[in-house]
Amino acid sequence: MSTWQALRRGESVRERRLMLARAHERFTTGPGDDPELLGRFAAELRPVVYESWLRSRRDTVDPNRVPDRPILDDEELQELRRTHPIGRVLPVLQRLLFEEASESGFIVAVGDAAGRLLWVDGDTGLRSRAEDMGFRAGMDWSERAVGTSAPGSALALDHAIQVLGAEHYNRFVHQWSCTAAPVHDPVSGSIIGVIDVTGGDAAASPHVLPLMEATLAAVEAELKVESLRRLVESARPKRLPETGGTRAAPERERARHPRLVVLGRDPALLECAAGVLPLGGRHAEILLALAQAPQGLSAAALAEEVYDAADSEQTLRAEMVRLRRWLDQHDTGTRLLSRPYRLDRGLRVDALEALDALGRGAHRLALAAYQGPVLPASDAPSTERLRREVDATLRESLLQSAAADPLFEYAANWAAEDREVWETLLQVLPPLSPKRARVVAKLQALSSVESTRRG
Repeated sequence: MSTWQALRRGESVRERRLMLARAHERFTTGPGDDPELLGRFAAELRPVVYESWLRSRRDTVDPNRVPDRPILDDEELQELRRTHPIGRVLPVLQRLLFEEASESGFIVAVGDAAGRLLWVDGDTGLRSRAEDMGFRAGMDWSERAVGTSAPGSALALDHAIQVLGAEHYNRFVHQWSCTAAPVHDPVSGSIIGVIDVTGGDAAASPHVLPLMEATLAAVEAELKVESLRRLVESARPKRLPETGGTRAAPERERARHPRLVVLGRDPALLECAAGVLPLGGRHAEILLALAQAPQGLSAAALAEEVYDAADSEQTLRAEMVRLRRWLDQHDTGTRLLSRPYRLDRGLRVDALEALDALGRGAHRLALAAYQGPVLPASDAPSTERLRREVDATLRESLLQSAAADPLFEYAANWAAEDREVWETLLQVLPPLSPKRARVVAKLQALSSVESTRRG
C-alpha cells in the first residue's frame, strides 16, 4: 500500500477502522513519551499519519473540540474568493468534480494555501452534516487548527493524501474520510491552495486518489494557460484612453476581449466582464462562427454555417434576437451587429488560441489547453470544421515534434486507439523508460482487436 493511500485494494474497511480507533484512543489519552507505545503506533499507522499525529500533539491541537469558529467573516471570504487564482478555473472543477460529487454523495472543498476553506460544494445533505463539525467555507482546516485531515495534511506535506476515519486527529471527524491534493502556482511552483473530496469510506477508496491527481493536473494546466494568457495581455500595447469625457470608457476597457471556451465543453463558457457564464448550444455555435469570420457573415451564410441550410434564415433571425438579448442581460460587454452579422469587438476562442500555439511550435501549451474536441455534441458545419482542424493539427504537430512526454500524454488521454501514435511513441521513448511496457501492451491489445475484426 502506498503511504499516501488509505486502503489496500480488497482490505476490510471495518477492520482497518477498528484498529485506527483503538490506536487513536491510546495515542490521545496515553503518555506522550512512552517509547513502547510510540513504537506500536509507528508499526500500526502509515508513517505520514503517525508523523502528522505527532505534529498535532506538538501544536497542542485539542482532539476533543469541535472546530466551530470561522477564521474568515463573510466580507473577507468574498474578497478571497474574488481574488484567489483558483477562482478563475472553477469551471474545470465544476466539470470534473462538483457535478460528480453531487451525484456520488461526496463533498468537494477548495481551500487556500493557509488551509482556509473558500468553496464547499457537493451533496446537499452531506454538506449540512459536515457543517456540524465545522467543515464549511470560512473555516481553517490546516493541521495547526484541526490536526490530521486530508486538506491540512496535503498542504503540510505538499502531496496528495487520503485520510480514513480515525486517522483524523479530531474525534468529531472520525465518521468521515477524505482525499486531498495541493494546488501549485504554474510559474513559481509554490502552493496556492488545496482540493479535497470528503464523504464516507468511499471518499478514501483506492480509485479516488488517481481521480484527484488527474483533476489536479487539469486545474494546474488551466492555471498555466491562464497565466500565459495574462502575460500576453500585459505585453500588448495599452490603448490610449478615449477622449470626449464619456464615463463609459473605463467600463468598455474592462470589458475588452471576452473569451469563448469550447474545447471539450458542453455547454460552452463565455468568459467576460460579468464572470464565467454557461452558453447554450446554438448561441455558442453562432458566436463561434462569427469569431471565425471577423468581417461578418450574411444571414444566409451564417444560417449555412450554423444550420447547414441557407433557407433557415428565419430560424436564425429569431435565435439572433434571443442571443442579443442574452448578451445584453448578462452585461457581457459584447454586442451583435447586423448587415452583415458580426461582433462589435474581437472574441477570443480557446480553440483558435490552441491553433495559434501549435503554429508557433508551443506543443505543450496547446496540449495543456486541450480539454477535448470543440463542442463535441455540435453538428454545425463551422463547428465541425474547426473541430477537425484542431484535432488534426494537434495530432500531426505532436507526431512531428516526437517529444516523448507530451506524446505519451496525448496518446493516453486522446488517442487510445490510434496505432500510429502508439508506434511513434515506442520509437521515441528512451530504452529504459518504464512507460515502454505500457506502450507495448497497448500495441498488443490493438493488434488483438484488429485480428478479431478481420476474423
